Amino acid sequence: MRLPYFLAAALIFLVSAGLSLLAASYAVTAVEEASEFAVRRALDLKGHDWAEVESDGLRVVLTGTAQDEATRFSALTAAGTEVDTSRVIDDMEVAPTTQLAPPKFSAEILRNDSGISVIGLIPATQDRDALIERLRRLDADNVSDLMETADYPTPKGWDDALDFAIEALVRLPRAKISASPGLVKITAIADSRHEKERLEQELTRAAPPSLRIGLAISAPRPVITPFTLRYLIGAEGGQFDACSAQDEDARTAIIAAAQETGMTGPYSCTIGLGEPSPRWSEAAILSIRALAQIGQGSVTMSDADITLVAAMGTDPGTFDRVVGELETALPDVFALHAVLPEPEEDAPAGPPEFSATRSPEGLVQMRGRLGDETLRDMVDSFARAAFGSEQVYTATRIAPDLPADWPVRVLAGLEALAQLHNGVLTVTPDDVALSGVTHDPDTRAGITSLLSDKLGDAQEFNLSITYQAPPEPEDTLPDPEQCEEQIAQVQSSSKIAFEPGSATVAADSRDTVNQIAEILRDCGPIRMEIQGHTDSQGREEMNQQLSQARAQSILNELRGRRVPTSSYTAVGYGETQPISDNDTEEGREENRRIEFRLIRPEPVAATETGLEAMETDAEPTEDAVDTGAGDQ
Repeated sequence: MRLPYFLAAALIFLVSAGLSLLAASYAVTAVEEASEFAVRRALDLKGHDWAEVESDGLRVVLTGTAQDEATRFSALTAAGTEVDTSRVIDDMEVAPTTQLAPPKFSAEILRNDSGISVIGLIPATQDRDALIERLRRLDADNVSDLMETADYPTPKGWDDALDFAIEALVRLPRAKISASPGLVKITAIADSRHEKERLEQELTRAAPPSLRIGLAISAPRPVITPFTLRYLIGAEGGQFDACSAQDEDARTAIIAAAQETGMTGPYSCTIGLGEPSPRWSEAAILSIRALAQIGQGSVTMSDADITLVAAMGTDPGTFDRVVGELETALPDVFALHAVLPEPEEDAPAGPPEFSATRSPEGLVQMRGRLGDETLRDMVDSFARAAFGSEQVYTATRIAPDLPADWPVRVLAGLEALAQLHNGVLTVTPDDVALSGVTHDPDTRAGITSLLSDKLGDAQEFNLSITYQAPPEPEDTLPDPEQCEEQIAQVQSSSKIAFEPGSATVAADSRDTVNQIAEILRDCGPIRMEIQGHTDSQGREEMNQQLSQARAQSILNELRGRRVPTSSYTAVGYGETQPISDNDTEEGREENRRIEFRLIRPEPVAATETGLEAMETDAEPTEDAVDTGAGDQ
C-alpha cells in the first residue's frame, strides 16, 4: 500500500526541519563556546582574571567587580579584540572609591627684618583674617599671606600648635616656625649664648603638655669691632685683659703661646668675626712671645695696630733688639708701635688730675681738673646720660694747660666706667686707670676694645676688673631639671603607694605627695608628664586602665594642693615599660610605679628645612626620672 503523496511530502518536510534544527543547535553551541573561550583567554592575558564570561547565543556577557573605571574599560577593550564589540554586554561593576585621606595641614611662618610671611595648607574652617591680624600685631608693616585652604575637618592638635607658634614668634624677631597638628618646630637666632638658654627655657615652659616641640636656636659668632687682644706680664705672671680669635685653631694657638710665657689664672678668648687678617693669630703669638723676651709690660692689638709697652726699667738694648725682630717677623698688614717709658723724675705726690667713682648703689662722684667750662658741661651731660641725672655729683674745677687729648681720655674713661657695676676711674696725662666689679664676664674684653679704639695707638691704660656672678633674682624660678632631681630624691626614700587594686593613694603616702606638691609649686609652669606603670600580672587591658587611673589620681591630688597643673598631663603605660624582672616579687614591686618626666623639646636636624621639618613623625625624646609607685 502506497502513502498518499501529500503525506509523504509532509513527512519529508518534518524530518528535514528536525535535522536543520539539530544542526543549528550544534552550530550555536560551538559559536558560544568558541567566543567564550576566546574572550576568557584575552582577559587572562591582560590580567583581568577577576572578570567572568558567559555566552548567550551571539552575545558575550561580562560580569565581575573592577578595581576602578580604567580597569573596567580595559576589560571591555580586551573582549572587543576577540568578538564584535556590539556582541559584548557590560554587566561589570566598579568597586566604590575609598574615602580620600585628609591632607597634611601645616603652616610655616618666617620672620626677619623685612617682615612676616606665612605659607602652607590650613583648614577651610580656620579664621584666616583673625590669624593675619594676630601676625600684624607683631609686624604691622609687612605680612605676606601665601596660605592655601582645604575643606576638611580641623585635625586634633592644630589649634594648639598654631597658637603656640604665634606666641613663640612674639619672643623671636628672627625665626622660622613650622606648625603642624601636635608639633611645632622652631629654628631661630639668638644674640648671645645667655639669650639662647633663656629662650629655650621660656619656650619649653610655655608649650602645652600635649604639644611636641623641636628647638634649634643658635647663637652665631659675634662681630668684634675692633678685633682686640691685650696681654700683660707682671711680677705675678701673665694675664689677658682681652682676647679675640677667628676660630678654634687660632684660639688654641694663642692660649698655648700665653701659657708658654707664664700665664696664670683663668682666661677666656672670644671666637668672633672681624679679624683684620687671616694671619691674626700668627701676629698675636709673635707679639706675646716678644713681650715675654722683654720681661714685663703689655701688648695691645686693635685690628692691625699693635702697641707694645715695656715696663719701667727695661734694658734699652734688649728692647731695641726684640722690637726690631718683631717688626721684621710681623705680617705686612700689621703696624707696630713700641714704647719704652723714660725713668720718672722725683716729683711731689699730688691728687689725680681727674677721678670718677661709681658706688654699688649707682651713685657717681666726679672730681679733678677739666680744661674749660665747655668741657665741664660736656662731661657733666655725658655722665648724666650714662648714669642717670639723679645719680651724678660733679665737683670738678677748671684748670689750664691740660693735654690736648684730655677730653677724649676723660670721656672714654667714663664710657668704660658705665659698663661696671661699681668702680673707680683715674685719668692722668700719662695713664687711664680703671678698677671695679662687673657681673658680665665679657665686660673686661669690651672695655679693652673700647679704650684701644678711643685712645688710639701707643696709649697706655690699666685695668683691674673683677668678675662676680650676679645675684639670683628673688623671683627666679628654679631650673626644670633641678625640679626633676628634687622629686627623684623625695621618691628615692618614700615612693607613692596606692590601695591594692585601686587608684586611691595610700594614707602613708600622702606626705610624699605633699613634698612633691611643694616642689612643683616653687617650680612654676613646667611641662610635666605624670606616668603610671604596673607589673604584668592580670590582663593587659586592665593594667592599662589601672595605670591611667593612678596617673590621673596623682594629677588630681596635686590640683587639690593648689599646684598649677595646666602644663601637666597624665598618661598610663600599663605593663609596657618594665624597669625590672616581672618574674620576681621585687621586680614587680619596682615596676609598679609613678614617674614624673619633663616633656623636653625634640632636636631639630640641621638638614630639615621648610615643611619637611614639620612632617617628621619622630617621637619626642624624654629623659625619665625613675620614681616609685604603689602596689598594684
